[in-house]
Amino acid sequence: MNTITAIIPVRAGSRRLKNKNVAPFAGTNLLVNKINQLKQVSEITNIVVSSDSDTMLAMAKSQGVMTHKRALEFCDEKTKSFGEVVAHICENVSGDDILWATCTAPLVFPKHYKEAIKLYYKALEDGYDSLISMEKFKRYLWDDNGPVNYELGLKHVPSQQLQPLYFCTDGILMAPREKMIEWKYFHGSNPYRYIFDKRTSIDIDDGLDLACARAWLDMDESVSQIDPYCVDSENG
Repeated sequence: MNTITAIIPVRAGSRRLKNKNVAPFAGTNLLVNKINQLKQVSEITNIVVSSDSDTMLAMAKSQGVMTHKRALEFCDEKTKSFGEVVAHICENVSGDDILWATCTAPLVFPKHYKEAIKLYYKALEDGYDSLISMEKFKRYLWDDNGPVNYELGLKHVPSQQLQPLYFCTDGILMAPREKMIEWKYFHGSNPYRYIFDKRTSIDIDDGLDLACARAWLDMDESVSQIDPYCVDSENG
């Protein structure tokens, strides 16, 4: 049976929210919270925290998980490209498959990881090369030149009739370790889309995201799973 290594990538620097990876959350902090969630997933063989921060690495060790010390050049977001960082981390851990698990996605719970792992191996059998979590949405989008997915005037349609679009949540990314090294990326060109609801998709980038995640932590889960495209949400 394949071994799965879950990687939690964290670094000391954060431009929008200082020390966000260890921001208080759920009675602990985001990093320890994610470690605790992953520990509940029996399918995961190893958990590795990869960081340049001695403080965060010490937290990881205190929780009994493995660590990977990254040099500053693999954390400063300018010396090495993102792809080089992904490959570097994967080269320094073991395991057949990698599950990239960001601690800034705190509402991805053990049940989601378990389901994703099951879907991932089925997806590989079906010809996909990786798995990525996404949120489906239908919104009126513009670029600098105007609307990109709808037309103005008489051809305007209700949002429910728009073609669905997807954005990557970065909550769960899975692929064979050797492939991540080869691609210098954490998923391939033909990933299976594991769809999250809006609540699960939260990714903490700033203080408002953190406040939302805290507010949504104990909310009624059934509310978050209502499909917004099955109800009339149009104004007029």
